[in-house]
Amino acid sequence: MADQLLSTQVTWTEKLHFQGQAEHEQVVAINHAPPLGDGNGIKPMELLLMSLASCSAQTVISLLKKMRQDVRGFTVKAEGARRVEHPTVFTEIRLSFEVEGNDLSAETVDKAIRKSEEKYCPVWAMLKPGVKISYSYKIQPA
Repeated sequence: MADQLLSTQVTWTEKLHFQGQAEHEQVVAINHAPPLGDGNGIKPMELLLMSLASCSAQTVISLLKKMRQDVRGFTVKAEGARRVEHPTVFTEIRLSFEVEGNDLSAETVDKAIRKSEEKYCPVWAMLKPGVKISYSYKIQPA
């Protein structure tokens, strides 16, 4: 089986402001905090956190639906602690899953998150060897 090829590009506009775009998709404003940039856009490390949050969210919500869970709302928050010295990589990432629904099983929610971590989320799989990633979840009635 051949590897799947994905491509993106970033185009410089001014200072440290870029426009990022995947093939045939909308443009994302990418920037750096002042004074190097004007802060008018998402920082690259924030994009990385968003990638992890959205990848895990997509896999978890898909699994919960397959497990016949009545999910009505779903949010994933990602927080990353970074080194002070360069390169200022993430040393730890915390994911917080907030699931809203009717008669949701905590065991099933936890199982879906673990399956995302262990098998289905490629972003989590790529980051896991170099970054401590932990998660928590909260279940709210609809």
